[in-house]
Amino acid sequence: MPVTNEKTRNGESRRDFCLRLCAAAGQGLQTMEDMLCQLLTDAGYHLFSTREYMSRVRGGNNSTSIRVSTRPVRAWSERIDLLFVLAEGVRPNVLSRVTPETTVVADLARLEADAAKLRETGASLVDLPLAAKAKELGGAIYEATLVGGLVAGVLGLLPESADPLYEARFKVAEVAARNKEAFRRGHALGVELRDAHPRFALNPPSSASSARMLMSGNLSVAVGCAAAGCNFVSAYPMSPGTALFSFFSKNAGLFDCAVEQAEDEIAAINMAIGASYAGARTLVSTSGGGFALMGEGLSLAGITETPVVVHLAQRPGPATGMATRTEQADLNLALYAGHGDFPRALLAPGSAESAPEIAARAFAIAAKFQTPVILLTDQHFLDSAYDLAPPDPGVLPQPEGPVRTAAGYARYALSDSPLSPRGVPGHGEGLVGFDSHEHTEDAHITEDFALRVRMNDKRMAKLERMRDEAMPPTVVGPRGAKILVVCWGSLAEPLKEAFAVLDPDDAALVCCEQVYPLSREMDALMRSAERRIFVENNAAGQFARLVHLETGFAATDTVLKYDGQPFSVEELTGRLGELLGRHSQKGAGR
Repeated sequence: MPVTNEKTRNGESRRDFCLRLCAAAGQGLQTMEDMLCQLLTDAGYHLFSTREYMSRVRGGNNSTSIRVSTRPVRAWSERIDLLFVLAEGVRPNVLSRVTPETTVVADLARLEADAAKLRETGASLVDLPLAAKAKELGGAIYEATLVGGLVAGVLGLLPESADPLYEARFKVAEVAARNKEAFRRGHALGVELRDAHPRFALNPPSSASSARMLMSGNLSVAVGCAAAGCNFVSAYPMSPGTALFSFFSKNAGLFDCAVEQAEDEIAAINMAIGASYAGARTLVSTSGGGFALMGEGLSLAGITETPVVVHLAQRPGPATGMATRTEQADLNLALYAGHGDFPRALLAPGSAESAPEIAARAFAIAAKFQTPVILLTDQHFLDSAYDLAPPDPGVLPQPEGPVRTAAGYARYALSDSPLSPRGVPGHGEGLVGFDSHEHTEDAHITEDFALRVRMNDKRMAKLERMRDEAMPPTVVGPRGAKILVVCWGSLAEPLKEAFAVLDPDDAALVCCEQVYPLSREMDALMRSAERRIFVENNAAGQFARLVHLETGFAATDTVLKYDGQPFSVEELTGRLGELLGRHSQKGAGR
């Protein structure tokens, strides 16, 4: 969908600005992104940033998008107002989004073929000898800092604004000083660029706010897990699930948390089950291929009624697929992994704001129902960053602890409730059994057929209890709307913005953060609608099929994407606009 920029052509200040920075792996792109996002947040701007990177041991060309705004932004816009190119090899997905409205800043002397391609787009090209200027400052390593300062100058930040960040990041005073100098040199270039191109002027933030902080999707999940008292984490590293594991590795002392890198995913989940049996609040973090190996362990948690939270960070499959890209295609895997019948819950945070609560809720459900809970995220959500109000850990759901056992305690006691009191060894006088086979009430192996049925019924009865307490979806738009647009997980935020652009008066957006078991309200919503449009980042419409299976109501339309990239606001606006009979000339953030 072409995006126009009429306001900026008329020389008016803008309220939304989209930067894209392209560089080779090792050129400091991630450091520059972190620095700029922190500066903009400190200055009071709202932002959304996201990154793409290549799945190569020896690197490749990566890029970062930073959307800066004077109002909250939570989604990716494919528009590029200002593009920085630091290395040859601009990827086609970036090049295709360069328009005559884009200004490209690059050292054209070293780009050769890319310079010709960029000229063909009709974009304005600004030739800056960045490599030579970085060399004057001490070497190529300062090029990223130079560009960071340049962006700060364009956006009107103060030249000294980055000083505290460099002093904190670099303990060697000379290195910090060189970076500060590079930032100032870049800032001066940025001011010149802004003076030459008044359309870069961005409205000032309403007020600088120290009450907001920069948080990635990964960090927001980690905060929720930590707030729930997670004190045992095991994993075998696998992108994009590794970052959550790394967070707990770095902060194990802070949270009094045991962290173990296992030899494989099978060991990782079995360690977590063992730790949970001993009373720990356990987390396993992985991605699709790793989760596939955990099936038997998941079943073990099911029959032993052991609470465990598995973070499943989705990326495209099958097998290795596209290891550093995004997709929502592991819903069926999470739903059906493991052999035999046992209950489970599947949660999927819809925003960075809600992620701490959803993550904490995963622990609460796991502890209450003594069952595995799978927390579904995806690469795009985890690797994106947002400015947020700091979450209050004190208001997040807290998991129940084990009971103190008495003599004669039976771990799998049968009663009117499917929830047997959960004891752990050493907490009371009772003997706490544990058996992967079908078992008696006190956890001894059995092949009593009648008891097998009673134990199986006991476990599966939890599912209905979980359904009774399931989180209802968030509905945006008129209640009783006959057209429902349904999504799950991280698609909520871009769809909310697309809805704001389209402004339909006869449709509502339904965002599900608990995708299994579904709440009773979901059934009522599906029943009341005449059209049900499902939007998903996978090829099969997995959630649409699950909702059909659970409620009996099928999707009337689907909007699917499975090329490894996230939906942009413009794409959703265009595709939904066609289905809803609405067309908007407005792009994201206008």
